[in-house]
Amino acid sequence: MTLLQPQLAPTHAIRVRRPWQRTLLSFLVAFGPGLIVMEADNDAGAVSTYMQAGGQYGLHLLWVLVLLLPICYFVQEMVARLGIATGKGHAAMIYERFGKAWGRFSLFDLLAVNFLTLITEFAAISLAMRGLGVAPIISVPIAALALVGLIATGSYRRWERIVVILCLLDITWFIAAALLHPNWSAALHNTFVPSLPHTGKTGDLVFLIIAIVGTTIAPWQLFFQQSCVAEKRLRFADLKWARLDTLIGAIFTVLVAGAMMLTGAFAYNHHIPFTDPAQLAQSIAIILPHRSGIFIHHALLLLMVNAAVLGTTAISLASAWAYGEVAGWQHSLHKKPSEAPGFYAVYAICVFAAAGIVLLPHLPLQLVIVSVQVFAGLILPSAIIFLQLLLNDRALLGDRWVNRPWNNWINWSIIIVLFALSLILAAQVLLPNLFN
Repeated sequence: MTLLQPQLAPTHAIRVRRPWQRTLLSFLVAFGPGLIVMEADNDAGAVSTYMQAGGQYGLHLLWVLVLLLPICYFVQEMVARLGIATGKGHAAMIYERFGKAWGRFSLFDLLAVNFLTLITEFAAISLAMRGLGVAPIISVPIAALALVGLIATGSYRRWERIVVILCLLDITWFIAAALLHPNWSAALHNTFVPSLPHTGKTGDLVFLIIAIVGTTIAPWQLFFQQSCVAEKRLRFADLKWARLDTLIGAIFTVLVAGAMMLTGAFAYNHHIPFTDPAQLAQSIAIILPHRSGIFIHHALLLLMVNAAVLGTTAISLASAWAYGEVAGWQHSLHKKPSEAPGFYAVYAICVFAAAGIVLLPHLPLQLVIVSVQVFAGLILPSAIIFLQLLLNDRALLGDRWVNRPWNNWINWSIIIVLFALSLILAAQVLLPNLFN
C-alpha cells in the first residue's frame, strides 16, 4: 500500500489553554478552501441563472436549491479527502493513476472550459461597471490588474484571507433581498414543499431547472479545492474540520443563491422584463423610493462584480495549479513570482487574455456563453468519474480513507443524475427544437 501524506503545516507559537480554544484554532487552520470553492461557484453565470429563475417563476423553484446542498457537499468532500491523503492536486493524481493520455485529456478540457468561463466573468464585470458609469475600456483592464495583484504577494494565507472576506461580502445579498420585501411565508413554503408555477411543466421550466442544477458543480471546483488543501498542507487530523468547512460553504452558497432568486422574484411580482441582472438593477432603482432604490441598484451591480472576481481568481488558479502540477513547475502561492514564474505566468495569461477578448468590438458573447454551457456539461461527468475512481483506490488511500459502500451509492447516483442532465442540457442548447 502506498499512502501519500503531505508535509506537516508549519507550526506557530500560539499558546492555547482551554479545549474550546484548541478546537477553534484547529478549525481555523483548515477553514477556507470549502467556503471559497462553494461561494466562487456563485459566479456571474450563477447570478444570472438564479435571478432569471426568480424573474420567470417567482419563488416556485426555491425547493430546487435544497436538493443542491447534498450534491455540493458530497462531491467536494471527496476532493478534500483526496487532497489530504495525497498532498497533491487533482491534475497530478489523474496523471499518476491513469496515465498521460487521460491526464492530457482532462487537463485540456479543464483549461479550455475555464478560459471560456473567464470570458463570461469579465463580460459581467464590463456590464456591471457600465451600469455604474465606468466604461469597459477602464473597468476591465483595472479588474485584470487587480486580479493578478491579488495573488502576486507570495502568500497563500494573505490571498485566502482576502478571498474569504470577498465571500462574506455576499451577505449583502440577504440585505438586498430583505429590502425588496418578499413574501417570507411563501418563500419558506416553496423552499421545503416542491411546487410548480401555474404554467405547469414546460420546456423552458425543465431546462431552467437543469441549468440551476448545472451550476452546482463545475469541473474547475474539483481541481481548485484539492490544490487548496494541498497548499495548506492539511493532515488527516484536519479532515473533520475540512469537512465542516465544506459543509458551511455549501449551506452559505445555497442560502446566497436563494437570496438571488428572491431578488429576481421582485421582477416576477412587478411584471418587469429583464435580460440580465444589470438591467433589473436599473428597473428596481426606478420603481423603489429614492434611497433604497439607489442602494439596491449599486449593491446588485457591485455584487455582480464581486461574483465575477471570485469566479475569476478561483478558475484562473485552478488552471495555473493544474498546469503547474503536470509541467513539474513550482506551483504554489507560498512562492513569490520570481520563484514560480511559470505558475504565475499561466494565471496572468488566463486573466489578461480573457479580459482582452471581452474588449473586442462586436464579440458574440452569447455564443461564448452557450459554448461554456455545452462544454462544461460534457466534461463534468468524466471529471467526477475520475474523482470517484481515485476515492476507491485502496492502494492510494488505504482501507481507512477509501470510499465506504454508502459513499459509493450516493456518489454514483449523483454522477448518473449529473451525466443525464448534462447530456440533456447540451442537446437542448445545440438543438433547441429537439424536445418540442
